[in-house]
Amino acid sequence: MYRKVDSVPTEPENFQLPFEEKLSQDNRWVIMSKLIPWEEFEEEYAKNFAVDIGAPALPFRMALGALIIKEKLGISDRETVEQIKENPYLQYFIGQNKYSNEPPFESSLLVRFRERIKVELINQINEKMVCEALKKNENELQKKNAEIARKEKGECANKGKLLSDGTVVPGDIKYPNDLGLLNQARVASEEIIDYLYESVKGKANKKPKTYRNLARKNYLKVAKKQRPRKKERRKAIKKQLQYIKRNLSSIEQLIQAGATLEALSKRKYKSLLVIAEVYRQQKWMYDNKEQRIDNRIVNLSQPYIRPIVRGKAGTPVEFGAKLSVSCIDGYVFLDRISWENFNESGDLQSQIEAFKARTGVYPESVHVDKIYRTRSNRAFCKEKGIRMSGPPLGRPPAHVSAEKKKQALEDERIRNTIEGKFGVSKRRFSLNRVMARLPHTSETAIAITFLVMNLSALLRQVFCLFLFLFTIKYFSGFNHDQTLSLRGNKAGNIYVY
Repeated sequence: MYRKVDSVPTEPENFQLPFEEKLSQDNRWVIMSKLIPWEEFEEEYAKNFAVDIGAPALPFRMALGALIIKEKLGISDRETVEQIKENPYLQYFIGQNKYSNEPPFESSLLVRFRERIKVELINQINEKMVCEALKKNENELQKKNAEIARKEKGECANKGKLLSDGTVVPGDIKYPNDLGLLNQARVASEEIIDYLYESVKGKANKKPKTYRNLARKNYLKVAKKQRPRKKERRKAIKKQLQYIKRNLSSIEQLIQAGATLEALSKRKYKSLLVIAEVYRQQKWMYDNKEQRIDNRIVNLSQPYIRPIVRGKAGTPVEFGAKLSVSCIDGYVFLDRISWENFNESGDLQSQIEAFKARTGVYPESVHVDKIYRTRSNRAFCKEKGIRMSGPPLGRPPAHVSAEKKKQALEDERIRNTIEGKFGVSKRRFSLNRVMARLPHTSETAIAITFLVMNLSALLRQVFCLFLFLFTIKYFSGFNHDQTLSLRGNKAGNIYVY
């Protein structure tokens, strides 16, 4: 049924707001603002600025809050500023005292925020925020009594489960190939020649030849083929290498004629260095008929990105940053980030020690995949009284009891939790493709994602507690003086005893 309302549209100045000059205390942004220890890390952020030189910088809460809003809502930098401008709750979240219809800052400042807020600072905030939540959810007195009882009985005092795994966060680049990369390097070198020639136009006899039209024709002749033959592709790579070599020699001639590299912008100078390195790497692989080389460059604008072989179905090679992540009670921690490939099993012992620093005890069990089950890691876990998931090393036994099969199945189910966290970070949040262009800003964007994921988990616990108290109060005559013991499981759900 549809009922038409015959009314004149309300003018914007006459539109009634429900706030009554106050913000709602149960709004998610108000709750999340109380979960983050803003003041404790203000001084650390202030170290990025001089004491008495330059314009005053925006507060730390505004900088970090804007990055959290962008990641939480999954929007661009410009849209983040527009959302803050229109929403009073977002303005409260970034620390403003009153509503303003003006944007608090330009959208380009979010790039500066990512440069100033380092990964280490975000990890410290994440540690502080989650550790406080873990302490609140655990009754300290009951914890100590339980540990004393276990020690008296001769049992292991370890407690909790640690989940560890590694993943790759793809960067915002198109899938690279050698011929396409050389073509991009050739085009960039031609632009540098054009720029340098303008500075010595009167001194040089004539402009160096680049044969750019012919070079592009030779490139497209092979690139447009769906499945070019190996000999055709190799011949096309050789031609592009020759064009780049000629262009690099022309740049040297222009420098000898009076052109200076100082005339180039920082971006063009960086591009020239990358082109020279790309030529060296591709020439070596062509001469030696190899398909790999150390520190291989796969993108001109983001030369820090490396190919990381994963062996996964559909994506055997990924291009981005590799992460080593641990998970405790549904909260995720970024333990290591690198643009080079590494073996994540080497981080397990440090992750176990970090677990003890966060919770006060070693974990009762560690749930990892096959790559972590090395002899050194097994010996370390045995020394600390930690059970490692998975079968032991060596030949499998002829007969496996039903209890061990059940335990192995349960361990695998628990380990799937961290795989689910990776899925959430790449589907719900922005780790499926990092859009930042610099290595340090990309690392900040990755760390912000895990901070927002933990904030979301804490927010769910607060809402679950609110709904539980509301239900008990209005339907069961809940006594407010009753003491509650709250515990969270690996999925972030809350249970009340």
